[in-house]
Amino acid sequence: MQINGPAPEIELPDLDGRIHRLGDYRGRIVVINFWSAECPWSARTDEALLGALDGLAEGVVLLPIAANENETEEEIREAARQRGLPLVLRDAGGRAAGLYEAQTTPHAFVVDASGILRYRGAVDDVTFRHRTASRWYVQEALEALLEGGLPDVQETPPYGCALVRHN
Repeated sequence: MQINGPAPEIELPDLDGRIHRLGDYRGRIVVINFWSAECPWSARTDEALLGALDGLAEGVVLLPIAANENETEEEIREAARQRGLPLVLRDAGGRAAGLYEAQTTPHAFVVDASGILRYRGAVDDVTFRHRTASRWYVQEALEALLEGGLPDVQETPPYGCALVRHN
C-alpha cells in the first residue's frame, strides 16, 4: 500500500451488523482510524478527531475500526457511547488491519474523495515524552485536501497501543 496510491477496499460490519464499504463513501474524504475501547491513546484522540470533523459532516466521514481481538462487542459499544462516536466498524478477523498494515490504536489513514491514500500515521505528535500536541497531522491532511491540495506531511510513525492479534 503506497501513499498516493489506491486505498485497499474494505467491507466491515458496524455494531448493528450493517455492512460498510470504503467504496460507499467515494466522493467524500474518509478518515479510517484503527481504534480501541481499552487504549488510553485511542480514547484521547477520539475527541480530537471528532473536533476536526465538526462542521465537515458532508465532506468527510470518520470510520473508527475496532480490530483488537481481545475486546468484546459490549466493551466496544460502551466505549463508543461514552466517547460520542456515532459509528464503529468491527474488524473481528483483523483482515482490514492486515490490509492497511495497522500497527497501533490509534493508527489513522486519510483517503481522498477519489479513493487515494493521502496520509497514514499518527493523529497528532503526542508521545510519551511529548505530552501536548503541537501538530495535528490528520487535521492538517483534511484541510489540505479540502483546499484542493495534498498534505505537507503524508506519513508519520503511528503512536499508541499495539493492536492485539491472536494469530
